[in-house]
Amino acid sequence: MRMATALSVVVLAAGGIGHAVVTGLDTGITRVDPFKDMKNRPQAGHGMNVLVVGTDGRDRITPEEKEKYRLGGAPCHCTDTVMLVHISEDRERASVVSLPRDSYAEMPEHTDLTSGRKHQSHPVKLNAAYAEGGPGLTVRTVESMTGVKIDHYLEVDFTSFMRTVDAIGGVQICTTRAVKDSYTGLDLTAGTHELDGGQALQYVRSRHIDGAADIGRMQRQQKFLAALIDRVTSGGVLLNPVRFRAMATTMLSSVRADEDFGTDQLLALAKAMRGFTPASSEFVSVPIGDMSFPVKGIGSTVKWDAAKAQKLFQALREDRPLAPASQKPASSGSSSGSSSGKAGDAPKSVVVDVPPRTIRVQVYNGTRTDGLGRKVDDALRGTGFDTTRTPMTGAGQERARTLVEYDPRWDRSAKTLAAALPGAELRAVAGRGGTLRVTVGADYRGVTKVRAEDAGRSGPFEAVTGDQVVCP
Repeated sequence: MRMATALSVVVLAAGGIGHAVVTGLDTGITRVDPFKDMKNRPQAGHGMNVLVVGTDGRDRITPEEKEKYRLGGAPCHCTDTVMLVHISEDRERASVVSLPRDSYAEMPEHTDLTSGRKHQSHPVKLNAAYAEGGPGLTVRTVESMTGVKIDHYLEVDFTSFMRTVDAIGGVQICTTRAVKDSYTGLDLTAGTHELDGGQALQYVRSRHIDGAADIGRMQRQQKFLAALIDRVTSGGVLLNPVRFRAMATTMLSSVRADEDFGTDQLLALAKAMRGFTPASSEFVSVPIGDMSFPVKGIGSTVKWDAAKAQKLFQALREDRPLAPASQKPASSGSSSGSSSGKAGDAPKSVVVDVPPRTIRVQVYNGTRTDGLGRKVDDALRGTGFDTTRTPMTGAGQERARTLVEYDPRWDRSAKTLAAALPGAELRAVAGRGGTLRVTVGADYRGVTKVRAEDAGRSGPFEAVTGDQVVCP
């Protein structure tokens, strides 16, 4: 989660700013050598692979911040978050793979940094590799698990994360329902929120919001990263050398990285990544086979789905996209009636609480326009609703305003349907049942595309691109 700072360094380099501005920034990075004496490493693939880890370091956080953002307690000196970031060889795509911190891992043979004792290979949770052997053992363990050769290592702590978010002016996060976690203090109402550094840290740390636990937290971390990229690439930061240098200095002040990650690498990426946007990024969590795999002496671990994970990491080695190719946007004359922005741009969808595919809809034509009922039925089905495909003619006087009638027990479904029909009137009808009724009025101007919060994940790896999870 805190590694968003380090990933942003790569994104910020896309600005193509002068060498004079970038030169010297890497002097603030604390250097480590995670590749020392490493042997029998995986064969290098195409593109660049960066292992980004977030530690729970909190030494420079003020007492007030610790209390406000629930950051008390002793650090475990382990990795709370591990992400494998792949930059494609053509520098046009960044693939981010989240590795659960409680993943079952076989620790390679090593010497414990604390005790000096030599250990044979043994099972552990992934986040324990850092505690036992620091960055070097963490890299060795991840390479052993994934078969992916790591080119660079970046490490970020709590302080760097908070300061970086504040330096870019915060990030915008959207949620379709209230989210609250008493452990971190996170408390957001449904809607759009501007989060400062401390609030953002609460957001990415929270794992007690719902039953999804760490999986849900990883998805929120990915959503945050997409929002961070969106803010950096669209906020004018890259075009303002003074603001860029101030922000980059903040970012790098508490980053630890390998010796070879510096100015030259930033500038090389800058030349190739000037068009980087949220759509250029894709996010996926490693496929899980068993969420509660028991290991004697360790407890419950997360066991990967070996076959699916192998295919995922093979795709990284071969520099292939993880998300399915995006569909071409419909033309302005399509039956959906959805509007778009610039010519050729895909219309943005509205995020809703209930997946449209779970909502049954009966359409009635409440106007004198022949074929309008069929057109609306097709448009609603096109955005995912389960329509009856048998639109009917509404009885009585012609309606001026589109009406959605629903059973009070299905009020959340009604809100999702209303989001697809902007301006529609909502009317609760007791006993209506599970099928919602739409009577189209003369004000109908088209159907707005909607999607559930996690509906963007698709393809064999359930990947999502950044533009699918940022706020519309």
